[in-house]
Amino acid sequence: MTIVFRVPAGGAERVGFAYSPAMEAVLSLHVLVEPKHHPVQHGWVRAMRKLSPALKREIEAFSYAVRSYFPEFLFPRPTGGLADFGSELAGLRTADPELVRLEFAVPLLSPWPGGGEGRDPHVLREPEVRALLRERLARESDEAMAAMLLDDPRALLERFLSLLERYWREAFEEEWARIEPELAAGVSEAGHQIEQRGLYGMLRGLWPEVRSDRQAERFWLERPHDHEVAIGPDDTLLLAPSAYVWPHVRVNCDGPWPLGLVFPVSSIAREARPRIPPAQLVGMLRALADDTRLRALRLIAERPRSTQELAPLVGVSEAALSKHLRVLADAGLLERRREGYYVLYRLLPGQVAGLAPSLESFLHATDPND
Repeated sequence: MTIVFRVPAGGAERVGFAYSPAMEAVLSLHVLVEPKHHPVQHGWVRAMRKLSPALKREIEAFSYAVRSYFPEFLFPRPTGGLADFGSELAGLRTADPELVRLEFAVPLLSPWPGGGEGRDPHVLREPEVRALLRERLARESDEAMAAMLLDDPRALLERFLSLLERYWREAFEEEWARIEPELAAGVSEAGHQIEQRGLYGMLRGLWPEVRSDRQAERFWLERPHDHEVAIGPDDTLLLAPSAYVWPHVRVNCDGPWPLGLVFPVSSIAREARPRIPPAQLVGMLRALADDTRLRALRLIAERPRSTQELAPLVGVSEAALSKHLRVLADAGLLERRREGYYVLYRLLPGQVAGLAPSLESFLHATDPND
């Protein structure tokens, strides 16, 4: 099953950017309740051990809502300006209570009762669905949460926003000051990519979470339901960089919330990229990781020697030693030269001495793949 977006390849004017302190705070809560999925963010997980016990309990009570889902009313709007946290919360407090109830029920009801396209909020009034929600919330959260979801969604929203306010004061306000410049840079970088390579060129960087076909003018994500969205001339596709969404991409395909993607900001994506050591460094380390080869190399370091001379000194047959010397030569540590009947092996100057700086450079490079 897939969510498909159809956007003209030349439709850059239909793309808007935004990032949001409230959205980032909630995405960081997902990291706290599912740390095994977010190795890049384990520093934050460890730092948040300092949170007050009461706040930790409240985060746990809401964990069902952010563990495998992202409440879509938190998607920012591409307004062209950055709202501060207080303004965002004031706006969130005006959200339609029935839609809020729907968003907090979604992670508890999968598949959605009744099937069909979309999520009909009227389903939540059916007695059997209410009973199922009460049962699952009793297991996942607490009785007060169940009562609010079923009968007082405005109180549920206020409880959630109060959690965000406390979390912001205790921890995330300082974190936001650190990551906001990275998000601003991420918007600039993504905008530059679209300008240079088009929307689908930028989207290729989100593979495999986001797959695209420029010729067919569509991109798609594998999700638990099928939905096709056409971004028309009067619509906006929201692209929102995030420091806490990696390794996921969050998507919204339903109104009234903005349509679009929350994707990992480029600085986090680079940090999470696999660090591939240079082939020459790997070859040298493998060649040296053998006691027979090290004994032979120690003798060759004294003076050039032949296989016939080395074999009895190292304590192996000439055939076996030849294989070891070939490994050392292929790794660039030895050179061969013929002297009459014999082939002499000589240690190449500087190769072993250069190994430590090469290893040090790989271990401490900011991004060894660049």
